[in-house]
Amino acid sequence: MSEPLTLPIDARTRYCAVYGHPVSHSASPAMQNAGIAALGLNWRYLAFDVRPEELGKAIVGAKAMNFIGLNLTVPHKLLALDMVDSLDDSAKLWGAVNTVRFEARDSNGNWQAVGELAETPAEVRSRGFNTDADAITRAVREDLGLELAGKKVLVLGAGGAGRTAALKLAADGVAELFLVNRTREKAEAVAQEIRRLYPRVKLVLDYPSGPVDLVLNATSLGLKEGDPLPLAERDFSLEAAAAVFDMIYRPAETPLLKRAKAAGCRTANGLGMLLHQGARALDLWTGKRAPLEPMRRALTQNVYG
Repeated sequence: MSEPLTLPIDARTRYCAVYGHPVSHSASPAMQNAGIAALGLNWRYLAFDVRPEELGKAIVGAKAMNFIGLNLTVPHKLLALDMVDSLDDSAKLWGAVNTVRFEARDSNGNWQAVGELAETPAEVRSRGFNTDADAITRAVREDLGLELAGKKVLVLGAGGAGRTAALKLAADGVAELFLVNRTREKAEAVAQEIRRLYPRVKLVLDYPSGPVDLVLNATSLGLKEGDPLPLAERDFSLEAAAAVFDMIYRPAETPLLKRAKAAGCRTANGLGMLLHQGARALDLWTGKRAPLEPMRRALTQNVYG
């Protein structure tokens, strides 16, 4: 199937971008530009390496340059909570921002995505959303065939991604949640939130002593060559896991997934999560349903070649 033609850049071209540090590994530009082309929009999606101390200025700069929106990746998702003008309920609920939509008032005075307005008025605000949480559990269901209600899950990492994952798993009704993080204080802070919001979930800040249905890696270990495994095999054997999901998608097979396959686990990387969080972001920017299949094909080609 031939892909839609990309419109040439001209003076009316509008822009979206992903901010991260690092960001050179990101497959978001390939995915989002494929979706933008399929929708016939005169937009482009770019990637910028933005240091954490420059994030606030970079968001303001994008707003000043009439950008449509932004995606945020490591290490910006928690920092952005205090840097956008307004927070959607999703960002408040999951405590992280991975999507920013720039908005202006329409003729009725209501805030609307600037991507849906023919002209952008002077007054523009940045609004933060979280599209990660739903994408995580959707990818687990689709890629591993695993319904999470009543299951036992080990989450590795309690940073921005780990916190969101743990909260969403608890909201989806897992029976037992094991949370492991390099610094116990950060894991305890996430645990306190879960105990307050989802008291029925059995929560343990340690490795499980028996089998689990899922191990989910929400750390960045595996992103760089030579990284160690994100779990201590002396404390937990992957033979005791039915399935392993790694949020990392590049490399497509991390050392954790390679080890999990050898242990007989069902495995999936973060490609499905990236697809669904990115598609939801495009929905928010355009007011239209994102074209999943062209975006999926572009992602697969970019990551697997």
